[in-house]
Amino acid sequence: VMNLTSWRGRSGRRYVVGIHPLTEAELREIGEAVLLAVRRDGDGLATLVEAESVGPRLSAPARRAFVARTGRQGATELHVHRLAETAAERQAIVEELRER
Repeated sequence: VMNLTSWRGRSGRRYVVGIHPLTEAELREIGEAVLLAVRRDGDGLATLVEAESVGPRLSAPARRAFVARTGRQGATELHVHRLAETAAERQAIVEELRER
């Protein structure tokens, strides 16, 4: 059973995401999507560390770099939004969520 949650962009639109551990193995299975690296505080409040749009294939070096970079910033979860249909739509979501 996949855990789901949502993020609200500054426009008020909600983006449903699946919650996964932040590991390179998890990233291997992800195709076109918006990736959100997330850390949680002691009270369980999620904070966005980094948002990125990815295409059909994320290379092994790119997967490793994303996990290492965001992990150094305290991220432990990967939130994945898969409902955006185009690269432009994914990038717009990234920008909306980054500027909250």
